[in-house]
Amino acid sequence: MAETTTNPVLPEFDWNTVGKKQDVYTPEEVARLESLYSQTLKSVVSHETIEGVIVSKNLKEAVVNIGFKSDGVIPMSEFRYNPDIKIGDKIEVYIESQEDKNGQLILSHKKARAMKSWERINSAMASDEVIKGYVKCRTKGGLIVDVFGVEAFLPGSQIDVKPIRDYDIYVGKTMEFKVVKVNNEFKNVVVSHKALIEEELEAQKRDIISKLEKGQVLEGTVKNITSYGVFIDLGGVDGLVHITDLSWGRIAHPEEIVKLDQKLNVVILDFDDQKKRIALGLKQLSSHPWDALSAETNVGDKVKGRVVVIADYGAFVEVQPGVEGLIHVSEMSWSQHLRSAQDFLKVGEEVEAVVLTLDREERKMSLGVKQLTPDPWKDILDKYPKNSKHTAKVRNFTNFGIFVELEEGIDGLIHISDLSWSKKIKHPSEFTKIGETIEVIVLDVDVENRRLSLGHKQLEENPWDVFETLFVLGSVHKGTITNINDKGAVVQMPYGVEAFCPSKHLLKADGGNAKVEETIDFKVLEFNKESKKIIVSHRNTNEDIAIEEKEARPTGKKGGDKKEGNDETKKAVKKVKDSLEKTTLGDVSALASLKSSLEEDEKGQ
Repeated sequence: MAETTTNPVLPEFDWNTVGKKQDVYTPEEVARLESLYSQTLKSVVSHETIEGVIVSKNLKEAVVNIGFKSDGVIPMSEFRYNPDIKIGDKIEVYIESQEDKNGQLILSHKKARAMKSWERINSAMASDEVIKGYVKCRTKGGLIVDVFGVEAFLPGSQIDVKPIRDYDIYVGKTMEFKVVKVNNEFKNVVVSHKALIEEELEAQKRDIISKLEKGQVLEGTVKNITSYGVFIDLGGVDGLVHITDLSWGRIAHPEEIVKLDQKLNVVILDFDDQKKRIALGLKQLSSHPWDALSAETNVGDKVKGRVVVIADYGAFVEVQPGVEGLIHVSEMSWSQHLRSAQDFLKVGEEVEAVVLTLDREERKMSLGVKQLTPDPWKDILDKYPKNSKHTAKVRNFTNFGIFVELEEGIDGLIHISDLSWSKKIKHPSEFTKIGETIEVIVLDVDVENRRLSLGHKQLEENPWDVFETLFVLGSVHKGTITNINDKGAVVQMPYGVEAFCPSKHLLKADGGNAKVEETIDFKVLEFNKESKKIIVSHRNTNEDIAIEEKEARPTGKKGGDKKEGNDETKKAVKKVKDSLEKTTLGDVSALASLKSSLEEDEKGQ
């Protein structure tokens, strides 16, 4: 009988051991190792934010361990806000996917920051925490900063304690900030770098302020330049050097003396009780220019200088740097005619003057220019004696007359009553114009008060002396009405003389009133040479004629009565003829001369 063989039972084949070292573990050891391995891993959920550790990095990416079966890779571009990140740093990551098609764990640090950014921003503001941010770009009025993945605004005024002129130098840099404003509704964040600097400077400022004393000399840096002065940084504390304390001499703008970022020594002039406003001086560190003024300079000396300032009342002349004298407008010309300093001098002009007063203690000097020329009033009586005739230039008008200039420094007044014998002038502008020349005669000279009284009408004979012989009471003349008002009419009489006819005397023979531009006979009722007034009447002329005609008519009586009537008529006619003779005769030569003179005046006007 054949012998039966039995095959032994083989253990189950473990495919996981293929190609590996054949280590033999007991079931207990396997269980223990599986337990230990499972404790090193943790389950993760996609789209969850957790904490990870950077285990390695290069220029392009960083490897992050989150305790999962595999590590994740994050691009280094997501760490631009923090260039100091290193291996071992803990970061927040967002799990986008546990495994992609290549079996790789996909993580994002940027999304993790964005999800928690607003919570962290609000927390940083509440706790006054210092945070870091990456300056992405420049924008209008400031910079855009990446803070926790959120774009925040950094105003230009919050970049530094000193004014920043070039924002571009900060682009691409990582800086520290403080959150100063958050608007959760509109997702707006405002940060400040200046706040950090101010905190650092505050301690220095308190230390500097506590040591400030008037007269102390400190070194500072020009921080800002304005039209009124210069702000100096004394190391955390700002002081102002007013433009008047920059230089002993006059300057138009502080930029003539200092430049931005320039270091210079200044002296403390004053400060308020809290020492928040500090007044500084620069010129006080140098000796006063008046101390260098030559001791040989005295009143009466001639000096040269440059006009630096002009006002209506005078001009300031710098005779040497920091030493000025005032030339009052009254010392610029011998003329008494009112003018401003701009009529004589200009800023920047070089002038020569005479020292009139000099006070070294008060550091004041007055100068004069007119003293360089002879005083024209010194020999005024020789040059302009009474009744002498001259040509003058019209300078100015007043209601009472005309101011004229005979020469530089010699002014005179023509009173309005001395302009014309016959014409009534309400204002001098009716007679002449400013800038024109006019013939004058000297009426009076007041040397002590430097006044000249002049006349114009006195150049001609007073026509009213002749008019007095022409326009005698009762004489009749042809006249033209030039104007009529409620009181009466203005009548143009022969030789350009104006007369006045009251309204009741304008009545004509036909019962109507005379009208403007009508030429009729007028009888002289009143003549006043002193007040240059003539009163005439047309009605009286008519009445006289009516009386004459009545007296000349025959009475109808016979014999002696008729002869007597003729005698009376002859007497009346003779009376009228005598009256007419008075108006047409007189001083014939004077009348002819007056007529010629008046006609020339009318042509000239």
